[in-house]
Amino acid sequence: MHSGESRETDTGRAGYETNGGIGGDSGNGGNGRNGGKSGNGRNGGDSGNSGNGRNGGKSGNGRNGGEDGGMSLFGMLRPYRLAMIIAVALMLFEVLVEVWHPILLGRIIDDGVIGGDRAAIAKWGGAMIGVSLLGFVCGIANTFFAAYASHGFSADLRERLFHKTQFASLFHVRRFSNSAWSTRLSNDVNQVQTSVFFGLRMFLRAPLVVAISLALAFTVDAKLSVWMMGATPLVLLGLYVSIRRGFVLFGSAQRELERTNGVVRDNLIGMPLIRAFARDDSETERFAQVNESLRKRMGSALRLSEMTIPSALLFMNLMIVAIVASAGGRIQSGDLGIGAALAMVQYGVRISGSFTYISLIITNVSRARASWSRIRALLAVEPSEAESLGKAEGRRPFEGPEDSGRPLDIFFDKVSFRYPDAEEPALAELSFRIEAGQTVAIMGATGAGKTAFMQLLPRVHEPSAGTIVVGGRPLGAWPLAQLRARIAYVPQQSVLFSGTIRDNLQWGKADATTDELVAAAAAAQIHQPIMRMPQQYETMLEAGGRNLSGGQRQRLAIARALVRNSGLLLLDDSTSALDAETERELLRELRARKATTLLITQKVSAARATDRILLLEGGRLAAQGTHEELYRTSELYRRIVASQNREEATLNA
Repeated sequence: MHSGESRETDTGRAGYETNGGIGGDSGNGGNGRNGGKSGNGRNGGDSGNSGNGRNGGKSGNGRNGGEDGGMSLFGMLRPYRLAMIIAVALMLFEVLVEVWHPILLGRIIDDGVIGGDRAAIAKWGGAMIGVSLLGFVCGIANTFFAAYASHGFSADLRERLFHKTQFASLFHVRRFSNSAWSTRLSNDVNQVQTSVFFGLRMFLRAPLVVAISLALAFTVDAKLSVWMMGATPLVLLGLYVSIRRGFVLFGSAQRELERTNGVVRDNLIGMPLIRAFARDDSETERFAQVNESLRKRMGSALRLSEMTIPSALLFMNLMIVAIVASAGGRIQSGDLGIGAALAMVQYGVRISGSFTYISLIITNVSRARASWSRIRALLAVEPSEAESLGKAEGRRPFEGPEDSGRPLDIFFDKVSFRYPDAEEPALAELSFRIEAGQTVAIMGATGAGKTAFMQLLPRVHEPSAGTIVVGGRPLGAWPLAQLRARIAYVPQQSVLFSGTIRDNLQWGKADATTDELVAAAAAAQIHQPIMRMPQQYETMLEAGGRNLSGGQRQRLAIARALVRNSGLLLLDDSTSALDAETERELLRELRARKATTLLITQKVSAARATDRILLLEGGRLAAQGTHEELYRTSELYRRIVASQNREEATLNA
């Protein structure tokens, strides 16, 4: 290495260490929707250029409450505490109205009916009607505030979970299957939302009715209330045991539901392959197995909850029979009034009626508790270091449109990378320089570390050791938004979204003009196929671009990257489905664009058309140079060339 490289290495290392804490915003030049540092109010965020900030900030009081306290259910409910307090207060008044009815009814019977006092009937009857209307109004208002709090909470929770998919490291996101993310974002969040709503509407109501009814029954007649006070704790103990058991059963059922969703998703995605291999019978059998397992586990959980309530009601009805039997003799002896006896029976009925809600409580609380434990596992996923720095930094303005397309040089100095929990490094001590504007091929066997190397540049992953310098600046010194605005990346799988072709191309640059889209598509060799489609650039694509061929998907993904007009273009085996002639024309267009281009490829024909080749083996740089240089000096490269020549000869024969 010459002296200039050595001096830049030292500078780069120092800059990396001292400026590594400087982050940028998240995303690839989006609108900063996920907020800033310490915003207040519904939109959180810290203004500036950091966007809407709907997700609040690190410690803000925004709608999503920031990251502090987000791991607890009550922490996420904190923004809605006023609505929850009002809902509970309204419910408490509604309960008081309900439990006061038996006393008023007893006064009507004792004072009015038996005493023959019509004025007393009118007086206490009017009081019952009045408080009933007030209870009705309170019940309606309680439902409104409970719905506001529960639906707002669920929206925040979904957004926080979705936020995790955008900002967590890929390794931690992929620890959970796609079906796990989708099930927990939808079904599990719905379960928790339902429990929050019913908690404010019914779950607190039932125990309040029981408690206040017991207290008022004691004031009416202490002797008869002994039956209630003896039976109620025994029923509550049985319900507690059922809830504990229900949590286990419903947790198991939710896991089976996730497995079932995964099988359905696999079959929908792989339907052409399943039919091509005539695997429909085996897949039907696989679904039948997981579906039967789900049926059994859900059946066990529901049987528990449904058997609990009849048992509780039987016990409570026996209590009412005992109250009536005890009251009969006392009424005949004149020790107890008919109105008081009727009030005691009414309280017994109300307590029994409250237990009818327990089945719903057991089912929902058990399922919600299981769902919340699964959601917490996703909330515990930590954002990557780069994304955390990007959020803290906030969005900075770009240095200018003319800078975004300036070619960037790349310098690696003893860079290593290890996946979390991996024993061996994916990359080990890579050192090389790529000049601005060069087109460089990255070659190597499967597992050589090519994709890991490519993903270090946009800071999808962070290096374990060493220094990376891009455009004369240590990688850690780049604000994340500015760095990613300079990079256009095409992954191995061509990811397209449902929408028009124009929508997909503008995903690379939202304000791209038609001329820019056409120029990018022409460079990617996809313009003519688009023009042959009935609606051309307005043609609707299915999710994943399933109505396009593999080569068309790859070229459209490349065109989307070219629309960005970025200074660094990363192509991760993105020409594998192209024929030789199309690939040759594409590479010629890429070289004409003057951007620094890194191309992962397995084709010697594509590699020899580039300025240099980096040959990786086992995560290390085995050799580098032009096609001719590597053919002379690298045994590994000669074997690759010989292997492909034999394949071509066999095909020609």
